[in-house]
Amino acid sequence: MAPPWEARAARPLIVVPDDFPSVFEGTPAHERCRQLGEVRVFTARGADEEAELIRRADRAHVVINIRAHARFTEGVFAACKNLKMISIWGTGTDNVDLNAAGRHGVTVCNTPGVNARAVAEHALALMLALARRIPQIDHEMREGRWPRELLTQLLGRTLGVFGTGTIGARVVELGRAVGMTVLAWSLRGDAGRVAALGARAAAKEEILREADVVSLHLRLTPETRGFIGRKELSVMKRTALLINTARGALIERDALVDALVQGKIGGAGLDVFHDEPLKPGDAILKLENVVLSPHSAGQTPEVIRDGLLRAVENVENFLSGQPTDVVVAPAK
Repeated sequence: MAPPWEARAARPLIVVPDDFPSVFEGTPAHERCRQLGEVRVFTARGADEEAELIRRADRAHVVINIRAHARFTEGVFAACKNLKMISIWGTGTDNVDLNAAGRHGVTVCNTPGVNARAVAEHALALMLALARRIPQIDHEMREGRWPRELLTQLLGRTLGVFGTGTIGARVVELGRAVGMTVLAWSLRGDAGRVAALGARAAAKEEILREADVVSLHLRLTPETRGFIGRKELSVMKRTALLINTARGALIERDALVDALVQGKIGGAGLDVFHDEPLKPGDAILKLENVVLSPHSAGQTPEVIRDGLLRAVENVENFLSGQPTDVVVAPAK
């Protein structure tokens, strides 16, 4: 049976259930989406609750997923019986049960690489902010002090990069540009790609032991959850800086807090967290050896514009029978 949007009397219902904070409504991507079908955009928070996400998407043929706090579970797929496609704005798919999607006949697409340069720049900015103690120095000067402690330069230091996709590859390039020696670890064990980037392939423990800065650029999967825990933190240099612009759950939260409090590592630059937004009493907020940003590494006008248009283009291609950027296809 042909899907309902192929019938002349019907157009697909495209739902954006989680545009909070809003980046989609009223944009060129929104206008382009309207040409493809009936569009409903929800700009109030609530899609992080399964029942509310089901209520918003229950009649949708296509969902454009903006925020990772909307979680597409087995229950969501079972309830949303018209759903045939999820188009994700961004690369991460950890908020989608991909196996359930395939079983329920849902195609999942994402927009890899769109935010790579912006996120890589942010990773470098976190490195520099930590190494140069910019937030602390700025604060002290505003209090009338004139701090004179020694700072850390990145030139001649060793950068360890975990993950050599589009973001990790750019971080390797930026690290080399400021004069760092770069060690890299590929999830696929692709030493050839690492060498082509100008880095040296190394084992996980070797990188943790030798790197002055460790930067994470891995997808969150069952295999990478807790990738950095107590064991890994104990191997790192006491002066090492840990950067995470990927997903909060790559690092064991309590282990990181303990390592920072006890001075087992030098500091951390974090753009992603286990709880987003952070709760007011979170222990990480009290630590002076941490630089924080609110999951905003890819939040530039260029990334938002290009990423949203790419997400809508994926919907357009799917509806025309030629899906692109496919992460998972319906199980046969």
